[in-house]
Amino acid sequence: MVAAKPPVVPADEWAEAQRALAAREEQVAEQIDGLIAARKRMPMVRVEGEYRFEGPDGEVSLLDLFEGRTQLILYRFFFEEGVAGWPDAGCVGCSSWADGVAELGLVHARDITFAMASPAPQSALRGYAERMGWTDLPWYTIRTDSFTEDFGATDWFALNVFLRDGDEVFRTYYLQHGPMVSQIGSVASLYGLTPYGGQIEGEDVPAGWPQAPFEHWLRRHDEFDEPAPLHWDADHDHVTPARGS
Repeated sequence: MVAAKPPVVPADEWAEAQRALAAREEQVAEQIDGLIAARKRMPMVRVEGEYRFEGPDGEVSLLDLFEGRTQLILYRFFFEEGVAGWPDAGCVGCSSWADGVAELGLVHARDITFAMASPAPQSALRGYAERMGWTDLPWYTIRTDSFTEDFGATDWFALNVFLRDGDEVFRTYYLQHGPMVSQIGSVASLYGLTPYGGQIEGEDVPAGWPQAPFEHWLRRHDEFDEPAPLHWDADHDHVTPARGS
């Protein structure tokens, strides 16, 4: 079988097609920026229940999943009885998505933890993670059965975002729409799900949101040796108070 190919055209016709597509891409980028700004303006709801999980070192709470950070993105991964591949492998769609998750150091620098949760036992999660090369992704066993239903993942995967205020946990965002979730995985797309976002000067944010100059973020993921801007005090040399609405 010979695969079909794009048509061959003169250089000026190709350039015009490229300009038209670039204009559409700029429009889409503006829409995405608007969506991210709207996420920052979402209200939040207190998590009232006590949800338990199991990690490599034993049983933990939802609060523990933050690993001391302020924001948490939790992906409900389908790895359990009844899912194709059980007991040796998780959902192929969830697996393909997890393959695309970015280097987490740049996410951690923004005071965000990314983790996954499934009903499968830790031994199965660890074995599959080693096979797939996900040993850097925190992956917890769900120990509270109601967690899946309470957070909208009974029949399908789900991304839930949480914010911690001291020992109180709040749910800030939920995403399950397949075409949208398929675009999530890069550093920017992950922090774009959270209430504080990239914390980059110039972002469209509510008043009082923490931001830092773009240059602050131009470093390698292992070179961040200070707290994220949302933990800076008013006297920090680089902090820029947000002036959004």
